[in-house]
Amino acid sequence: MSKNRNVFAWLKWPLRAVALVAILLLGPLGVLAFGELDLETHWSAASRASSEQAPDPQDEPAALIQVYGARAHNWRGAFGIHTWIATKRRTAGQYTVYQAIGWNLYRGRPVLTVSRGGPPDLLWFNAKPEILLERRGPGVEALIDRIEAAVAAYPYPRQYRVWPGPNSNTFTAFVARQVPELGLDLPPTAIGKDYLTDGQLIDRMPSGTGWQISLNGLLGVGLGWEEGIEFNVLGLSAGIDLKDLALRLPGIGQFTVVPRG
Repeated sequence: MSKNRNVFAWLKWPLRAVALVAILLLGPLGVLAFGELDLETHWSAASRASSEQAPDPQDEPAALIQVYGARAHNWRGAFGIHTWIATKRRTAGQYTVYQAIGWNLYRGRPVLTVSRGGPPDLLWFNAKPEILLERRGPGVEALIDRIEAAVAAYPYPRQYRVWPGPNSNTFTAFVARQVPELGLDLPPTAIGKDYLTDGQLIDRMPSGTGWQISLNGLLGVGLGWEEGIEFNVLGLSAGIDLKDLALRLPGIGQFTVVPRG
């Protein structure tokens, strides 16, 4: 009997860990079953047209920063989003878009891409992007300078791994940490945001309003004014955002519990 008890005690924590992961997977599975994901269209036939959310740069006199996020293509969208950063200087008649794209590796090119001239709000293979952050007007030119410096300092321009990172969200989070004045609150669906660069265990939250501990993006916890408290298990993030009275759920994203009147 004593031996059986010891075996049960040894198995208790692994079983709890498996149960926790199973619970966290309910969000992505729910999105896969009931969400508006395009599971049919091949990537080569999917639209990359403008979602018409960004102002025409010719008609926008102010400096502008926008951060976008859109569901990943096909079933991956049940788990996470792809994010990118767009900037426009006061005197510029075009946008500059910064992002990390994994398939560039197959072509022998850096994953870190900088594109100019096109619209910044393109559909991500049929998925409409959401504006996660927008800054415009006085002081934005200085922030763009710092964004450009952060992009140049990104340590993984030729490395990409969908899970746990470094990926597109690792890049966006890195830039946000270098420019904490942005206050970028990346949603829990931005898998890879918790992959801290250069093997760090402790760093700012992407919003710059708190701190987090993360073990290679696989296990960690963070606390910030913008994000609230957030736990990460195998890249799946969940938590409570007291500032916005919302739950942060894997697969689902930010779910407002009490809408503000």
